Amino acid sequence: MTLVAEANQVVAPGELLAEGDHVLGDNAYRVGNQIFSACIGLLEVDGNRVLVVPFRGGYFPRVGDLVAGRIVDIGLSGCSVDILAPYPSMLPASETPGSRGPRRRDLSEILEVGDMILAQILAFDRTRDPLLTIKGPGLGKVTTGRVVEISAAKIPRLIGRKGSMISMLKRETGCQITVGQNGIALVWGKTPDAERLAVEAIYMVEREAHTRGLTDRIREMIAKSNVVGEVAGA
Repeated sequence: MTLVAEANQVVAPGELLAEGDHVLGDNAYRVGNQIFSACIGLLEVDGNRVLVVPFRGGYFPRVGDLVAGRIVDIGLSGCSVDILAPYPSMLPASETPGSRGPRRRDLSEILEVGDMILAQILAFDRTRDPLLTIKGPGLGKVTTGRVVEISAAKIPRLIGRKGSMISMLKRETGCQITVGQNGIALVWGKTPDAERLAVEAIYMVEREAHTRGLTDRIREMIAKSNVVGEVAGA
C-alpha cells in the first residue's frame, strides 16, 4: 500500500491519492488499484482508509446518521423536520418516546414548531424521504445549550481522526459537544463563557479545516482565553 499524496494535503478532483489495498472512503473513487479524489478538499488517512474532506458541500442523509433538526410542522401522524438536507424528513409519532402500538398520539403535547431535536435517521432510500427516530439514549428534544451550524462538509474535520479533534475540544473547554452529521453541533457547558469558547473553537475548525497544525492552534487559543481557569476549576 502506497500513499501518493500526503495526509492533510489539499487535493483536486482526479488527483491520485493512493495505490494498493487501501479502504475507499468518502469523496474518493477507485480505478484498478488506484484511488483518486472526487472533489477539491483535504486528504485524510484513517489507518488504511483514504478519504477526502471537501471544502464545500451539503448534507446527504444516510441511515444511522445522528442529526439535529428543527420541527417545521406537526400533523396527525408525525412531524416534519428540517435537517438541512435536500429532502424533507419526517418524525413519525410511533418513533417518539412513550409511543406504543398503533394508537394515535397528540404530538403537540411533547413538541412544538420551532423545537430543536436530536434524532437518528431510521430509513432513507430513493423511494422515500428520510424517516427519523428520537427513541434512544441521548435523543429527543433539545432544551438547553447552544446550537452551532457549520458546513456539513467540515464535520469529519471537526470530529477528527478517531475522534481526536472533538475529544480535545471537550477536554480543553470542559463542555459536552454532540455533533450531527448534517452540520449542526450542540454544545453544553457549565458556564456561558465555556460554551462561548467551545463555539468559537468549532467555527475556527470550519474556517481553517484545510490548514496544517490546526489542533495545536486551537489548543493554544483555548489556553490563552480567560475561561481556562474556570474550566479547570469546575
